[in-house]
Amino acid sequence: MTSESGFTVVVGIDGSSNSRAALDWAFEEASLRGGGTVTAVMAWTYAPTAAAGYGMGGFLPPADSMQAASEAALENVLEGVVPPAGVSFKQVVGEGAPSQLLIELSADANMIVVGKRGHGGFLGLLIGSVATQVANHATCPVVIVPSE
Repeated sequence: MTSESGFTVVVGIDGSSNSRAALDWAFEEASLRGGGTVTAVMAWTYAPTAAAGYGMGGFLPPADSMQAASEAALENVLEGVVPPAGVSFKQVVGEGAPSQLLIELSADANMIVVGKRGHGGFLGLLIGSVATQVANHATCPVVIVPSE
């Protein structure tokens, strides 16, 4: 789907070098396509053990403080990022599994871009679980970018 401002790219951001490489790739792709919008997306969720109260005495921080902390984290990760000319830049922080949030946003995007996650050895040959889920379920093309 094309937005009013041209090509729309959604990028999953988690603070890793892989996600930064994905953001750089998305900016370049939007620029090559004549401009558009790149949206950096960060998701947050309560860990299953925290939600069940294990090890935390049943205490969970309020959702609004988790949202604010995640917004601050995304701002920190994106500090100094300047999109190329003709490319607008938005930030979205949402509650939920990262893959699910990206899949939902794929409905209004031309492309989803995520970083490849590797852990070295045999596991390093595999792409991350978020990238796998997004690639399998997004409703638009997905690009998986390794870090440099």
